[in-house]
Amino acid sequence: MTAPGSPPAGGGGRFPGFDALAQAGHWDAVTAGVVLSRLGKPPDVQFFTPAEQAVATVLCDLLLGQDSGPRVPVLEFIDARLAGRETDGWRYEDMPEDGQAWRDTLAYLDADADTRCGTAFAAAPEEQQLELIQAVQDRGSKDWHGLNAAHVWSLWTRYACTALYAHPLAWNEIGFSGPAYPRGYKNAGVDKLEPFEVRDARPSGDPIREGA
Repeated sequence: MTAPGSPPAGGGGRFPGFDALAQAGHWDAVTAGVVLSRLGKPPDVQFFTPAEQAVATVLCDLLLGQDSGPRVPVLEFIDARLAGRETDGWRYEDMPEDGQAWRDTLAYLDADADTRCGTAFAAAPEEQQLELIQAVQDRGSKDWHGLNAAHVWSLWTRYACTALYAHPLAWNEIGFSGPAYPRGYKNAGVDKLEPFEVRDARPSGDPIREGA
């Protein structure tokens, strides 16, 4: 099955010919509806201000390496969660609630960019954007604008990765065939494949080192 706006198959060459949406006919109707809805027009931004949206878009793209199309609308998915107050159900006690934490930390990135580059974060050269983001991770549990930097990093990466890997485009990239219910799996075990799965064509390749 191929839906309008469906992601390209193959996972950039690692899983040749693989298409997670080919399994949609085996999903129950509710699950299929939820997954296929992610392929349509992204929801309008409701939570972030235009200035915050500019910072968050660049931040998420750089965190996830989304530097070419087609792209998962990560920013829009995060925005929808925050607008609906759909958090993880917990937060670090030294952090504001998630929505406020996003607003605060995006403003801090902008402030750091202004200090370092004399410009807004979204307008800074990509090399300096990367350095500003890396500086937050490198601080570990030390202070960053009055917050635990490791907890800020956790906030950003939790939301960004949840949004990315909820989308079939990311499933194709990692060879994930989607929800197992109601069909299930019969070939459980290390290196065991179902008939509908595709073996990694480059199992020894390191996507981090290769920049894939």
